[in-house]
Amino acid sequence: MLSYLAAALPAGTSAAARLLALQCALRMNARMQVRLPKGVLRSLRLNTTPDPWRELEQAQWLRTAPGNAANEIAAELLDVTVLGQAPARPDRRHAADWALRAGSSCAAGAIGALPQLASVYLAAHTDPESSSGLGELDQMARACGTQPAKLPATLDRLAATGLLGSWQACTDSGDLQWTLARGTGIGVGDHRRETARGNPHGAGRCP
Repeated sequence: MLSYLAAALPAGTSAAARLLALQCALRMNARMQVRLPKGVLRSLRLNTTPDPWRELEQAQWLRTAPGNAANEIAAELLDVTVLGQAPARPDRRHAADWALRAGSSCAAGAIGALPQLASVYLAAHTDPESSSGLGELDQMARACGTQPAKLPATLDRLAATGLLGSWQACTDSGDLQWTLARGTGIGVGDHRRETARGNPHGAGRCP
C-alpha cells in the first residue's frame, strides 16, 4: 500500500496526510468507505488539525462525509485503483493495526509525522530474520513525501531515539541500508508488513 500511495498521491503531499491515507486505504470496505476511529488519529497524533484530511480532499483522493459521529470520521475514497492494491479486508485490517503500531511509537511520534511514516516504511521493508533492510533513498523519499536530501536528518533522529539501530547511504548509487534496533516492539515477520508495504521495487546493493 505504501508503494501505491507513493504513486497515487501528489509529490507534495505531507507525511501526516500519507499516514492518514495509509490507514484509510487499509481500513476501507468493499465500497471504498472507511470509518476511522478517532482513537487511531490520537495514536498517530493526527487528531489536532484537519489539515491532513484537507490535503487528501484537495488531491481528490477522498472526501469526508458530513455529520460524523463523535468517536469516528467517515470518508469515501475516490481512487478506484486502490481496490486492486489490497488483499481481503481481514488482512488489510491486520496490516492497518501493524502500521499503527509501527507509526505510533512514542519516540517517533514525539518528533513528528515524517519520522512516524519513515518508521513504517523502514519496518515494512526490513528482512524479518536479520532485522536489516536495503532500498533506494529516492524511493523512500517519494513514499514519505519528502526530498532525498532531507531523509538523512530524519534517519539520524530515528537512530537517536533508539528506533533505528544503524543506517548508511551510498552517495554514488543512492542505495540505502539500515538495521532496526532490537526490542522496538515492531514485528516484521508476517504478511501484515507485506500488505502495508505493497509491491516494492528492487534495489541494488551498496558496494
